[in-house]
Amino acid sequence: MKAQGNYPRTALKIALAAMFAALVFIVTSQIPPISIPATSGYFNLGETIIYITALLFGPLIGALAGGIGSMLGDVYLGFAQFAPGTLVIKGLEGAIVGFLNTKLKRYISNLTLRISISVVIGGLEMVTGYFLYEQIVLGYPFAAALAEVPFNLVQMAIGLVVATPIVHAVLRVFPQLKS
Repeated sequence: MKAQGNYPRTALKIALAAMFAALVFIVTSQIPPISIPATSGYFNLGETIIYITALLFGPLIGALAGGIGSMLGDVYLGFAQFAPGTLVIKGLEGAIVGFLNTKLKRYISNLTLRISISVVIGGLEMVTGYFLYEQIVLGYPFAAALAEVPFNLVQMAIGLVVATPIVHAVLRVFPQLKS
């Protein structure tokens, strides 16, 4: 019987996705979230871990960690009405950030610029996703959904500011992650 060469790689991806989903959950739910009364949503720092994960390990692991970890945070904190949307929105965000960072390596050698572009585009998907989810699925009035946009933009900006030096530091210590 011939051994399959992809099993160790697949197992590593599953382990990384599970580990980082747990970390996203912990940071989302245990660093006190700030309630947003207009939408019954909340501001949290889990974004930083989604960005770090996607930037270091790519779109698949970023998507799984972001979507699953954030969704579990919603359920745990009592925001179950957001959980289905969060699974998709944060999963897409992690996928976009990881995908763009990977693709932009060919064209942009400056890591900080690459991170900034990837996070801003992925983060804008998150902001837009929640705005639409709150209106279309949850039925919130336009003004209520709009009230959360600035909080989500700040969440994205803080995630960018925190993730950038961490990614730089991790890549200095573990240069093998660059490939």
